Amino acid sequence: MKTPYSLINRVGRVALLLFVLPGSLAFIPNPLSAQSASRSATSGQVRITNPGTTPWTQAVLEIPWSVVQQAYPAVDTSQLQVLQTSTGEPVPYQLERRGQKTVQNLLVQLTVAPKQTIRLTLRKGQPAPVVPKTYCRFVPERYDDFAWENDRIAFRIYGKSLNGRSDNAYGTDVWAKRTSQLVINDWYKSGDYHKDHGQGLDYYQVGLTLGAGDVGIWLGDSINYIHNYTSWQVLDNGPLRSTFRVRFSPYQFGPITVNTSKTFSLDAGSQLSRIEVQLAHTHSQPLPIVAGITLRPEPRQVRFDRSSGIMSYWEPAHGNDGTLGIGCVFPEPMATMRQQRNHALAGTAVPSDKPFVYYSGAAWDKAGQITSADAWFAYLQSYANQLRQPLVISAETSGGSAPRKGR
Repeated sequence: MKTPYSLINRVGRVALLLFVLPGSLAFIPNPLSAQSASRSATSGQVRITNPGTTPWTQAVLEIPWSVVQQAYPAVDTSQLQVLQTSTGEPVPYQLERRGQKTVQNLLVQLTVAPKQTIRLTLRKGQPAPVVPKTYCRFVPERYDDFAWENDRIAFRIYGKSLNGRSDNAYGTDVWAKRTSQLVINDWYKSGDYHKDHGQGLDYYQVGLTLGAGDVGIWLGDSINYIHNYTSWQVLDNGPLRSTFRVRFSPYQFGPITVNTSKTFSLDAGSQLSRIEVQLAHTHSQPLPIVAGITLRPEPRQVRFDRSSGIMSYWEPAHGNDGTLGIGCVFPEPMATMRQQRNHALAGTAVPSDKPFVYYSGAAWDKAGQITSADAWFAYLQSYANQLRQPLVISAETSGGSAPRKGR
């Protein structure tokens, strides 16, 4: 019987070759297949595609851990190296757990141009050093504030210790920064953060309002405030994303009882926090709520774009302190957008226990990144476009890809 060398020549790169010998069958592995298997055991690739027309510029991209495991089954979280496949350059990253014991997502900060596809190689090795760019913490030394920041901006909310005090505040506060350094600890330590010493300052006024994009209950043609948080939990704390959750005591709005929790996430390089509000309530119907921005008495530059889910406010200049832009982006359509009760308001109604997700934040003109009302609105438009056209992220060996947001 002829040995099928002609078959070998024709087929070439088959995984196994069958030789028929007298009285036996023998399977001989293809050396090319063995090399391929060896590579897949020691490395893997993830593909990231931007199908939209909006660039993702130094954005934190969220790669589901299931995709990482599919691309690189031998992944070891203690010895994981991420590289730009095209250049071989190491990519700093964060393993996001969101309060769980196991990793939920691999976070990387990259730029992806419109219609561009980039690839990341995952392999065993020493991780690239990463500079912390986000931070959050409970602040017991200042009436149980909770503060969070990134390399662009900083925020804080207020705890139960302020309830009943004359200096109480309900909504979200903004700290104007013009440094990429993390400042929360230094500013709280000095206590002198109402003057600009070169890094920025806190001049934003909150008081008994929604401040910079907080949420209230809309009943009786009025904003009903949820008041101050009572407990907190840090889920992740940098270097590229910080996430925390705060809970509120049950609050009575007439006959309606509302239990509230809020989860905040802030990414490096972003002006906006992602906010997920969970309202467990006893209302027989979806509960009317509003996300709001407090308006100053001077002439107002407020812009609503309901179709894109954008609410934008460029404040009047605050003397020599500069100007803040405050804004919200809503992934789901809002029923109303209007100016009322000295606020810019976006209204909707939420069933009990259904999460309400939106994005809220600020920019300071003296930081030099966003310096006009038009530029601020354009930033919010770009952010909304990214939410509508998320990146497509998949294992390179995957048979299909699913859209995944990069924030």
